[in-house]
Amino acid sequence: MSVEQAITLTVNGSNLTFKAEPRKLLSDALREDCHLTGTHVGCEHGVCGACTVLVDGRATRACLTYAVQMEGHEIITIEAIGKPGNLSVLQQALHECHGLQCGFCTPGIVMTFEAYLKENPDPSDAQIREVLSGNLCRCTGYQNIVKAIALAASRMREAAPHGG
Repeated sequence: MSVEQAITLTVNGSNLTFKAEPRKLLSDALREDCHLTGTHVGCEHGVCGACTVLVDGRATRACLTYAVQMEGHEIITIEAIGKPGNLSVLQQALHECHGLQCGFCTPGIVMTFEAYLKENPDPSDAQIREVLSGNLCRCTGYQNIVKAIALAASRMREAAPHGG
């Protein structure tokens, strides 16, 4: 039997301390110990992308990461991205383009592209599709998701400060 140990995670700007076994996954710790249920657990093998969070700004599969490994790292979950009535640019574009249906995959897609669009602000549709291939959606044909991501990228570029 594993022994629980105290860990402190920095999640959405707050330090959260709790006890967890060394084998506890970040996805489970976020949902059970941090009470942040927007990080969804789908396949539990890192294939579907529903559990994607940002760790130090990089899209990371929470179902493949142990919570104890995250001490000293900054974790951002979907709960920190936009709010009702004040959606992020990407969330607003998904809403406008009907890029979601049941919503189960949406947090993972949003987190994946929040990171990706910061590094690649002008992606082609082919690049969007390539990155999106790591997020499975059982409800849509992906067309409107791609359209929404392209729209969000365009809006982010327009809003970015210009200059050297």
